[in-house]
Amino acid sequence: MDAPEPSGRPGPALYHAPVHRIPNVLASIRIALAPVVVALALGDAPASLTAGLFAIAAATDFFDGYLARKWEVTTVLGAFLDSTADKLLVTGSLLALIAMDRVSVWAALVIVMREFIVMALRSLTAVEGTVVPPSVWGKVKATAQFVAIFLAFMRWGEPVGGLFIDEWVLWVAVVITVASGWGYLQAFFAHLQRASVRS
Repeated sequence: MDAPEPSGRPGPALYHAPVHRIPNVLASIRIALAPVVVALALGDAPASLTAGLFAIAAATDFFDGYLARKWEVTTVLGAFLDSTADKLLVTGSLLALIAMDRVSVWAALVIVMREFIVMALRSLTAVEGTVVPPSVWGKVKATAQFVAIFLAFMRWGEPVGGLFIDEWVLWVAVVITVASGWGYLQAFFAHLQRASVRS
């Protein structure tokens, strides 16, 4: 009998085993939960239920990426599902919070515009076979947005300086969102410059 694969790295069998699909399943769960969160937020569900379900959906963002990297099973489909799930969850939740009058339309607009601009830039570079890798700012951005949305669903405490704590956190998330978007723009223009030099 052959010796087992070393425990440090996944063996070839892992790529054909059902376990390697877990990251994609988690992203798919996040996609499925997005409209449920919106329905709860706009219905008569307790805020804790809406926020709790949102937190579970947001947590899958960490675990699907972590497991995909750990098991070295990152795929084009997985990257697509992960990005789509994040956009649906964040955009849907922001729209629900706008309807609840808990989020500034301008803050939500900046966040959504950034997501679509980055998506367009990634698509343009992908056509040429180039991938713009995610930056640490992208991870910080996602975390800040998730925390702000969770707090907005809960809406704890009283206003401080004219804004609730979740509103302050959301504006911090907006600043980080713009900064991370600028990073992607710089990476895109650097790619264009390299492409023009090669041509």
